[in-house]
Amino acid sequence: MSKPPGPKGAFFSAAATAFRRDQLGFYASCVREYGDVVATRMGPYRIWLVYHPDAIEELLVTRARDFVKSPGVRLLRPLLGDGLLLSEGDFWLRQRRLAQPAFHRQRVAGYGEVMAGFAARHVAGWANGAVVELHGEMMALTQAIVGKTLFDADVSGDAHEASEAAKVLAEDFGAKLASLRLLPAWVPTPSHLRARRAIRRLDAIVHRIIAARRASGEDRGDLLSMLVHAQDADDGTRMTARQLRDEVMTIFLAGHETTAVALSWTWYLLAQQPEVEARLDAELRTVLGGRAPAVADLPRLTYAGMVVAESLRLFPPAYGIGRQAVRSTELGGYPVAGKTIVIAPTWAVHRDGRWFDKPDEFRPERWADDLARRLPRFAYFPFGGGPRQCIGNAFALMEATLILAAVAQRVRLSLVPGQRITPTPYITLRPEPGLRMRVARR
Repeated sequence: MSKPPGPKGAFFSAAATAFRRDQLGFYASCVREYGDVVATRMGPYRIWLVYHPDAIEELLVTRARDFVKSPGVRLLRPLLGDGLLLSEGDFWLRQRRLAQPAFHRQRVAGYGEVMAGFAARHVAGWANGAVVELHGEMMALTQAIVGKTLFDADVSGDAHEASEAAKVLAEDFGAKLASLRLLPAWVPTPSHLRARRAIRRLDAIVHRIIAARRASGEDRGDLLSMLVHAQDADDGTRMTARQLRDEVMTIFLAGHETTAVALSWTWYLLAQQPEVEARLDAELRTVLGGRAPAVADLPRLTYAGMVVAESLRLFPPAYGIGRQAVRSTELGGYPVAGKTIVIAPTWAVHRDGRWFDKPDEFRPERWADDLARRLPRFAYFPFGGGPRQCIGNAFALMEATLILAAVAQRVRLSLVPGQRITPTPYITLRPEPGLRMRVARR
């Protein structure tokens, strides 16, 4: 066949209406109705959805050179510039090589004490019986951890400012993506003006971090020092001020937003499964005996790791991974025309009954007996894959597990009744309108 099946697509199509109304539901319905490769049209865009792990591997690995980041993700350029998430080609490769040493396994392990310590101090301020907005708390905590570990900067005082700006930008991105009106950022619409103000607020934080380091002239061995002092091996040039800003902004935001979202959904799921929460508590008591978790404990905190893996399966922060073909190529046995946008909907693939038994249930124990190795390679891909796989995946997994352990050994969190919490596809899959949870100290 020359073209995959899919919803009928005209310029103003039913597919676009369904996508705008319920993006996650649209992804789930397409694979049920049309199969593993789906073609449609939304507005002026040719859209393909790929669901089979083999086709996703083609997209992200074997044919990765035939694709660039999608127009949807490129909406973030006014915020992230040419940072690691959005840059392409040789420039991206150079920047990735400069940043990679900060995420080597041994160096990441050295961040563990900071992660557990920050989590313990954060929870110490929660009174017994208090109600906290958990997503905001996780955002503040992971922001402080990224600031300290990667930039050796105290950003705890910026938590409210950064959170408010990030929320404005997340909502703006979600609205643009859903509307399919990808207007250039320079068009002075009210939403674009709000976004510009939010970017200026975040810029103030990032520029302050960079200026303080440059003024000190110190090489502290962290990511910021690597970026400030890095020189090109061929011509000896350093990053421009704009390049440095883009990389710091990208890692500052991506490095805390995704982990905060993952942890928020983890607490949401645990609050609804008392037996899972009890098993986690038992492991923490046995392994830790009341002391703070450390990196050396991770091999024995196996159930905590399964809880994180299962949360990432059900509510992946990166709910879909998009690319755009730069030339004619092939996916899943079909020819793909240049400029076609291809989306691998993580949300739907992670809930596919072919790969996961009772896929909509929160069952951390499914990850026992090395399930990750037995699955097809791209049946589970919360951090993407191929050359553009998330640079901070090991950092994020360690951080999420240590924070989970440090918080869960001190408090039990229950959902305040009467809330309707919706997974909302913004830049990440946020819980809207937030998570109000009651604290019970252990």
